[in-house]
Amino acid sequence: MLRQATPVLLAVLVVSGCAQPRDEASDHLGILAVEAELCRAFEAGYTAALRRHLTPDFTLVDSRGRGAGLAENLAKLERGQPDYEVFRNHGQRIRLHGDAAIVTGITSIRGTAAGSPFAAEFRFTDTWVRSGNGWALAASHASALPR
Repeated sequence: MLRQATPVLLAVLVVSGCAQPRDEASDHLGILAVEAELCRAFEAGYTAALRRHLTPDFTLVDSRGRGAGLAENLAKLERGQPDYEVFRNHGQRIRLHGDAAIVTGITSIRGTAAGSPFAAEFRFTDTWVRSGNGWALAASHASALPR
């Protein structure tokens, strides 16, 4: 009986993920890859990628202290407001906490809004959560850096 149960037990452990420890380096790379994809999506106004990698209850608190949910953020991008030429994150620091991660860094942006060019840098704090589909961004806060 034990010989028959052993393959079944091993299969359950492998499928449930218990047999494979989490790899911190892979988590870091995975978060950075999704973050880079989100930056490219903001540049291109590609809302499908944002829907895929932002949680349904995503919230952004901008540098003026205004909060906006997923629908409002997507609607602005669909209207091309603002129109980003550059949207890049750099200097990221990732701290893992189980199925959550906190990422801090700098976002550099350049583009046009209401017909006027702009360029700015922001210090950001992002809160990521792991689900069955990988890492998703749940909340973000940005503070403008002095010029």
